[in-house]
Amino acid sequence: MATTAARRLTNAGPIAYASLVVILLASVFPLYYSFLIASKDNSALGDAFPSLVPGGNLVENLGRVFDTVDFWSAMQNSLIVAGTVASSNVLLGTLAGFAFARLRFRGSHSLFLIVVGTSMVPTQLGVIPLYVLMSALDWYGTLQAVIVPALIGAFSVFWMRQACEESVPQELVEAARMDGCSVLRTFWHVALPAVRPQAAVMGMFTFMTAWNDFFWPLIVLDPNDSPTVQVALSTLASGYYTDYSLMLSGASLAVLPVVGIFLLLARQIVGGLMQGAVKG
Repeated sequence: MATTAARRLTNAGPIAYASLVVILLASVFPLYYSFLIASKDNSALGDAFPSLVPGGNLVENLGRVFDTVDFWSAMQNSLIVAGTVASSNVLLGTLAGFAFARLRFRGSHSLFLIVVGTSMVPTQLGVIPLYVLMSALDWYGTLQAVIVPALIGAFSVFWMRQACEESVPQELVEAARMDGCSVLRTFWHVALPAVRPQAAVMGMFTFMTAWNDFFWPLIVLDPNDSPTVQVALSTLASGYYTDYSLMLSGASLAVLPVVGIFLLLARQIVGGLMQGAVKG
């Protein structure tokens, strides 16, 4: 059955390929248009028929970005926040997912329902008590205030529990336990290699969420003192007159780390997304 489904995927017709090309162009064009505006002056937006050829003002606009805000520090802060949050969610989420999926303990089902239920609580309801807590810990204006509340999320636990149930057979776990492996060794040598593609997908999603987060960093960080990249971009867009060339130059820089992470993990991400697609 899996071979038949795989053969259908590889034998796609011209309509399928044409549809994929259209989707690809529609996905890439906003990024390319941002680069176009970043390479021109602000007056290019008023053209009735804008040119699709890049201009010659890219270096000048990038220089103005770094003159306006401390963009290097903002990029560095966002990399620290997003990298730490993504790594923590992968490790802790996989540990919790493995425990819920393959370990038997009293109250596991009820505890899992409580964890998933927390994802239904609107984030805005927790802003005030979380801000009070960060102030009590004297963390206002520091990266800990952004990192610690996001170290683990309900979505990460749910995603990795499903991954462990699909990719880690209970018989394999029992065999490892009978051979003398501890729970942590079973997790490290049996479960973690089996769910690596799904963990890469979840890590990418978590990295993008932390990288694009704007609301909480704006509240808990000082916009004028080494904020994250999204807060720095909002500074570029502030003011009575919006310089779109300046703003999109910063946005073009801000998207580069996300694209780099995707290219680095592309094989694992595609494998994770396709996991189970050819199962029958």
